[in-house]
Amino acid sequence: MRVEILTRRARADRVDQLLGRSNSHLVITARDGSGALLGLARTVSDEEHICYVQDVVVNPAHHRQGVGRALVEHLVRRYSHCRFLLLSTDHESSPEGKRNHAFYRSLGFLSYEDKQMAGFGLPRNRPDLRDMTPPQ
Repeated sequence: MRVEILTRRARADRVDQLLGRSNSHLVITARDGSGALLGLARTVSDEEHICYVQDVVVNPAHHRQGVGRALVEHLVRRYSHCRFLLLSTDHESSPEGKRNHAFYRSLGFLSYEDKQMAGFGLPRNRPDLRDMTPPQ
């Protein structure tokens, strides 16, 4: 397995275009010896204060084979200079959340509560304000 950084050059499988490469800071993939995609991760970052891990996705057929670990460890090294390396995942009470929490904790990540911090987000179902004129 190899981890590679996707460039802006077109790829045969077009993973970078499908994931909005132009809006991502970095997209990395894990591939087997034949070049088949095993998993990928992408980030959004200002390259100084914060790196947000937007996606870590591994083909279920390759779970528990070190693919996700290799991707995340690459990102941890790559963004070690940033003040915050953050990600979001499912709540621990969900079936996937329990597994995800264990995985990220095994890599040294702490929950916001563990760090005595809080995270906030807007509700998913909110009005689309992009086409509205701001009030004068």
